[in-house]
Amino acid sequence: MLFGLDGVEIGLIIVFLTLFSAILSGFPVAFAIGGAGVISFFIIAALDSAGLLVHQAIDTGSEAYRTLVASGVREDAISIFRYPDLPRYAMPVFERGWEVALDRNVSFIVNRINERVIAGQSIETLLAVLMFVMMGIVLERSKIANDLLTTMARVFGPLPGGLAVSIVVVGAFLAASTGIVGATVVTMGLLALPTMLRNNYSPELATGVIAASGTLGQIIPPSIVIVLLGTLAGDLYATAQEDRAQLAGCTDALTLLGEPAVVSVGTLFQAAMLPGILLAVLYGLYAFGFAMFRPQSAPPVQFGPGSGEPVTRGEAFTWYLGVPALLVVGTIVLGQVGLVGTQSTHIDSYSDSGQMASLRTNVGEDCKAAMIDLHGQAAWDKAVAEQKVIDEAGGVEQSHKLSAEEIEALRTAKIANAAPIGTGLAVIAVLLGIVLAWARAVSPSSDPKPLLIGAGGIALGLLVDVLFIHPNTSPLATVMMMLIPWAISFWGAGKAAARLAHNDLIRVVFPPLVLIVAVLGSILGGITNPTPAAALGAAGAIMLAAYRKLNEDGRSPKIILMSTFAVAIMILIGMNFDLRVGTEGANYETWIAFMVAQAAYLYALFGLLFACWVLFKAGVLTPAVRETAKVTSMVFTILVASQLLNLVVISFGGEHYIQSFLKSFDDEHKVFLIVMLVLFILGFVLDFLEIIYIVVPIVGPVIYGGSFDPKWVTIMIAVNLQTSFLTPPFGFALFYLRGVAPASVTTGHIYRGVIPFVLIQVAGLALLWFAPGIVTIVPDLIPN
Repeated sequence: MLFGLDGVEIGLIIVFLTLFSAILSGFPVAFAIGGAGVISFFIIAALDSAGLLVHQAIDTGSEAYRTLVASGVREDAISIFRYPDLPRYAMPVFERGWEVALDRNVSFIVNRINERVIAGQSIETLLAVLMFVMMGIVLERSKIANDLLTTMARVFGPLPGGLAVSIVVVGAFLAASTGIVGATVVTMGLLALPTMLRNNYSPELATGVIAASGTLGQIIPPSIVIVLLGTLAGDLYATAQEDRAQLAGCTDALTLLGEPAVVSVGTLFQAAMLPGILLAVLYGLYAFGFAMFRPQSAPPVQFGPGSGEPVTRGEAFTWYLGVPALLVVGTIVLGQVGLVGTQSTHIDSYSDSGQMASLRTNVGEDCKAAMIDLHGQAAWDKAVAEQKVIDEAGGVEQSHKLSAEEIEALRTAKIANAAPIGTGLAVIAVLLGIVLAWARAVSPSSDPKPLLIGAGGIALGLLVDVLFIHPNTSPLATVMMMLIPWAISFWGAGKAAARLAHNDLIRVVFPPLVLIVAVLGSILGGITNPTPAAALGAAGAIMLAAYRKLNEDGRSPKIILMSTFAVAIMILIGMNFDLRVGTEGANYETWIAFMVAQAAYLYALFGLLFACWVLFKAGVLTPAVRETAKVTSMVFTILVASQLLNLVVISFGGEHYIQSFLKSFDDEHKVFLIVMLVLFILGFVLDFLEIIYIVVPIVGPVIYGGSFDPKWVTIMIAVNLQTSFLTPPFGFALFYLRGVAPASVTTGHIYRGVIPFVLIQVAGLALLWFAPGIVTIVPDLIPN
């Protein structure tokens, strides 16, 4: 054996060194990865043909091997790592020759590109990458970061370390609206770094907090990293759990787990919310603590007053926090007692199937033992008791088509049990109430009559809903009865919005915040999947940028505002009317609603095209589209090239060798810890894209094939990959910041500045390790 190493080990070393050299060569990363795959394959093939690479395989025909299998050890659990004393025999790394391996690789790469890039199930989700990139670039070019930094610096600046804290807040905000590390770091580096240095901030703290805050976009949704990881995690988890179930003697993963082996990008977005917020809080606490111990290196900074009216603490607490909290909590309480809830009378044509037992119990002894080991004896006994009750009742009640009498009886019961106030109307009332309260907060000295009139309209609308609107009231009649209350409410809200526009914080934060809530709310709430939400975000970013541009030029933005209003009308009509005009029995109300919704859609489309024209004339749209194409093409080209490199590793047995090594450990915690350490070390030299597409598919079948929650595994990997942007010498955020930092800031300043934040991320990983509920609590609370 060459250097006393196994041939597969030498092949893996050759692949890594070739990849590392290709990346350092200066070629574009995508081409470097593909080229590394081709070059390393032919180097390994040449050494194998010369007889220099020898793989020591276990002799499956030996007496010792047969004895081990006869003792009850599964064949898949036998490896040279777990049983190093088993007899072996020498074989080439390409068992059937490198020519056959090359032919198989060419065939497989075509199939993989077709499955994962062109026509696979994940292609729809991958399209979200393009639109999230578009959303981020447009918002970055609309100067949102400039306004946010100025406003947040005015709010937090007077505190010790306030400028650094404001950078963290803006970084978290931009992460939720852009998710692009390069754009965020460069923008904050250009705008905030000179200001911090002028105010005697330590260069280490200034550069560290900018670089670290810029990477929050990799974990706070909508995150491109989570989209890319999610498309892989779903396939890896489903396949690994099916294999686990088969080995346990169960028919499928659903039988073993008691639930489908599915993980979606939307669920991962839910899981990433608290970890992302946790990291932002840790960054802010570090900046504040740094200022406490070294006040001369992070002094308070006083900025000029904003344009808002001075407000006392009592007024601010009452109207900014007290009244909104009272409205939200009050609505939740009313929902719990049945006064607020659904008023839907929709009845399905088929009945629901009867409740099944929590676990399947008609399984073999091996599967039973595996299920008891996984779920516990108590869960198994509970499932057995449930199944006994079901059997005594004649089995699970099957779904059947309901008769007209059954449908009418169910509808009558639903009407009788309907809540007096509809959920949709209650939500609108709460939102309008919050707008009115905040308007009172920003200008306590202004005439309160318009706000009181608006509040009266809200109360009138709720009263009309309770007294005159019933579950069987037609949608058109509902709209006619609510016209006057709605008109009064929206008139008051319009007056409130005019006052809010004079407050710097609300004027700057509110428009992008609405966009973020619309995009993330639709995903986290399970309303839609990430791709339509990303399309909404991209269109909203274009319209928001156009709105800002029209205001800067002194032109009227009414078309953009009316288009936004048209989108709201479409949503409201879609929620309250059945717009299927092609179905039998569609009445005149349906046709009227359809025509109004169609008109709103056409106007919204006109507003979007007008926004595109405004940005095109301003020279914003063309570079944004060009940059989107560059970033997206880079991602997809790396995806294709990484498939080639993966196939090379598989062809000489590298993937099986690594997985056998990981499976040789009995403790899955130890296996996952090893993988996390490897990913952390690779982050020093590789970008997150290379790690996702090259390393995760190799180790994924092992780490997703255990008992860990797949959401927790994926988020842990995502947080770990976030460090790859900060770890010297190849952290991308460091290069971005170095490119825009003034000459007085050295590379040493930047490297020393990011070290505490890398340690904070490691501490965050440790916290998630010992408290996995931080990851799983949000998906558990939100129905999917």
